[in-house]
Parts: sequence; structure tokens; C-alpha cells
Amino acid sequence: SAVGRGPEVPFSSEAYRISAASRGKELRLTLAPLGPAATQDLVFRFGMSGSFRLCPAAQLPRHAHLRFLTRESPPRALCFVDARRFGSWRLGDAWQLGRGPCVLSEYQAFRENVLKNLDDKAFDKPICEALLNQKFFNGIGNYLRAEILYRLKIPPFEKARTVLEALKDQEQARRKKNPSLTLSKKLKLMRENPDLLELCHTVPMEVIAAEKKLFDPDHSDNYAAFKNWLQCYLVPGMSSLRDRNGRTIWFQGEPGPMAPKGQTSRKKGAPRKADPEALTPKVTARASKRHPRTAGKPPKSAEEEEVADGPRKGRARGRRKATTAPALSEPAAPVKAKRSRRTSARKGRGEAGSH
Repeated sequence: SAVGRGPEVPFSSEAYRISAASRGKELRLTLAPLGPAATQDLVFRFGMSGSFRLCPAAQLPRHAHLRFLTRESPPRALCFVDARRFGSWRLGDAWQLGRGPCVLSEYQAFRENVLKNLDDKAFDKPICEALLNQKFFNGIGNYLRAEILYRLKIPPFEKARTVLEALKDQEQARRKKNPSLTLSKKLKLMRENPDLLELCHTVPMEVIAAEKKLFDPDHSDNYAAFKNWLQCYLVPGMSSLRDRNGRTIWFQGEPGPMAPKGQTSRKKGAPRKADPEALTPKVTARASKRHPRTAGKPPKSAEEEEVADGPRKGRARGRRKATTAPALSEPAAPVKAKRSRRTSARKGRGEAGSH
């Protein structure tokens, strides 16, 4: 598209197939011509709002920045749609340098990469901030870190090295006690007593297994299922603080010894009641109180974790400053037309969050 920020794709073919592979927060598409032409690889990052959508070519969605056309009549288009344009793509098949093994597809390598590098300065930080470091936790974002820490009752601002060194000691003691454990017994122990690194694998797998269209804002029932799956992130009764990168962490109980100074923990609404119909035994249900027109759409803040792996510059800096106001409220009523441009802009930034 004219406003897309990605590079031009030097590829054209009368007929080709598209295949995909994912690693952490990246997705690689391979365009393979059915004729003699060369293949073309693209690697995508999705930012805050990026997604793929298949639709009639004559009815392209807004912000369809890259389009792949089918040979049907009438044709359809597979579109990379990104309203906020924080997503990106680049040519070639190489994953971004500096990202560690994927928490989903390379679990054992991911685990070893963390435990053998605990002297890295990344682990001087609070565990909630370390979990977003893609050098070690490739694939973990804001809502996942909240869910993982909540299940283990780990204060988000406990020092990362303290948490992970204890985990390393436990693993060594387990091996000495049971040196001949079979793989099936190891998996059983992992399910019964998961540690933080194991949950970095199993919690996102729950989302994948629950519903393929879980995040699709056009399917309100599916997004409702995702909200019901959440146990901590954006859940009424939970507390929240901004970490040192300006991202909101949701938690229950004490924040931990490394909590930022000068912030007051804010609670969202009232606690929810247990719902036996939720996706996992511990999950609680939450009825949506949003206006019907917005009931199927995720709140803007719900994707703040997916914009980047480090603090954003420029406009985002102002957005982080604005979000020290009350955190993550329900969608507001439309702003009146007579409101000043300055006030409207400030209100628009207040819920955007940052990552």
C-alpha cells in the first residue's frame, strides 16, 4: 500500500504457493512459484495490531499493506493488515539477530539458554522485565508474563536471577534424586509441578490449543473465550504497575522488592467469581460490560506488549508519560466534536500503552 512502511517485494508469479513457519514473535512466509522462478522469503513482526486476513480482492480491509492475490474468479487477497503500522516485514529468510530459541518450538534449547546465562546483566532486572527480553524469552509478551507469574505466585518485581537460580538448584536436586527418570515421567512431573520456564512453554500452548481464532476481533465469541481464559491480565481485582520500560504488569499480592518507586498499585474493578465453564480449571469468567459495538474488539491496551521488544522512541515516549493515569479502563464513549484538539489527543494517548 502507499502508506505501508515495509520494503517493496520484488516478486511476481502467475501461480505460487505460500507456506509459513513461526519462531517466537516472528513469522516467515515462503512464496514458491509453481514454475521455474526463484522463491521469495519474507519475515514478519506483528507489532500491536498486525494480522493476516483472507478476503475478496474487491473488498480489501483498511490498512491492508501487503496483498497476495489468488487465481480464483473473482480473486481473493491474503492481506497483511496493520492499522497502527508498528508491524513490519523484511526480505529474506533470516530470523532477527539476537533472539533466543523459541519458547514453543525449541523448548529444551530455550531452557538451556536461560539457565546457562544467569550471570547476564539481563537477570539483574525484575523477573517481569526479564521475561520480555527476547534474547532469552523469545515469544513471551505482556499478557503471557502476567499469566505465568500469577500461576506461580511470583511477585513481578522480584529479582530475575533470584527466581531463576532457585529454579536451577531445584532442577539439579531433582536429577540427583531421580537420575534414571524416563521421558514420560519427566513430562508427568512437569505437568504436576511446572516451574517458570515450563510455564513459558505450556501457557502459550494453551492459547494455541484453545481456539485458532481466539484473537480475531471480528469474532466476538472467540475473543470472549480469550477473556475468560485470562486469570490475571486485565482481570478485575488484580493490581497493576508500570515497569521501568513503561509497560503495565498485572499481578496479585505484593509487587516485590524491585517495584518502581513513586507508583501506587492500581486495582481493576472487583474480583470475579469462579466459572466451571472456563477453559482451564483455575480460570474465572468475566461478563463483558462493553457497548455491543465494541464487545468483540480487544481493548487497545490489550496488545501493548506486542509493539516492540524494547522501549519505543518518539511518539511512544509521550504515550508512556500519559499512561501513568488510571490504567486500562473499559472503552470510553466517543469524544465530543467540540473538545479541543489538545485534550482529545491527550485522551487518545492515555489508553494506548507502550511496549
